[in-house]
Amino acid sequence: MVPGAEFDSYYGRPIIKQPTWKTPDVPLYLFVGGLAGASAVLAEGAALTGRPALARVARLAAASGAGVGTIALIHDLGRPERFLNMLRVFKPTSPLSVGSFILAPFATLSSAAAACQVTGWLPGVERLSGVGAAVFGPALATYTGALICNTAVPAWHEAYREMPFIFGGSGATAAGGLAMVFTPVAQAAPARRMLIAGAAVEIAAAESLVRRLGMVAEPYQQGRPGFFMKTARATTAVAAGATLLLGRRSRVASAIAGGACVAASLLTRFGIFEAGMASANDPKYTVVPQRERVRARQAAQAAVAQ
Repeated sequence: MVPGAEFDSYYGRPIIKQPTWKTPDVPLYLFVGGLAGASAVLAEGAALTGRPALARVARLAAASGAGVGTIALIHDLGRPERFLNMLRVFKPTSPLSVGSFILAPFATLSSAAAACQVTGWLPGVERLSGVGAAVFGPALATYTGALICNTAVPAWHEAYREMPFIFGGSGATAAGGLAMVFTPVAQAAPARRMLIAGAAVEIAAAESLVRRLGMVAEPYQQGRPGFFMKTARATTAVAAGATLLLGRRSRVASAIAGGACVAASLLTRFGIFEAGMASANDPKYTVVPQRERVRARQAAQAAVAQ
């Protein structure tokens, strides 16, 4: 019998270049972006429903996440002026350009809202800034999914349908979880609902990704990224169940479940990042899908010719 083909590349080099993004800068940026964006939405909901303790925690989380994310992004770029240069031109076809024009106003608005919340000054500015941050929040939480999918990395590029939902759901889970850690149970109902809804969206999208991508999804299931993804998914499911059953009754259970979801969301980002790097290094994840697409086109052309 003929042995199975071993996919390799010229002189053992990967077929595509591995992204030059730094670790932990980029995975951390992906995480805090989702956390900050969802927290801004949660903060505005808390303000509208008269939950000052929850609004305070969520506003601080949004501002802190934006600040940490900006620092991580600048550190990955190497020099601050590189981030400023991205704001010179708006390029709708570039997720990185669009993301820069999302992050900059979001960071400004969320910081203003948090400063007014802490000092008690200018409540009108706080509300306007909070509304503005909440408008940019969903885009900040999900655009990073589109950013990594707009690459040649097979495990990311082929997951373009599910990745924004995974990022958005994971960000909502983290934002709700962080708020549950620091907010009294009586005011944390919106945070609990956000956590449970985010967990459901994230887990469903991750399962859809694995089923649809087939072989290309292997890096999400194997090695260290596979361990990260499986651990994050199991932790999220258990913590969401605990939140549903015990979140409104026990302050301790609420805090533990919330903290677990924050950790799971961070693991998800590192798992996705490392899975992409692994797929970029293995030629088969580039070669096999290309050959399958060629065969599909040839079959379609033959069917038309007949």
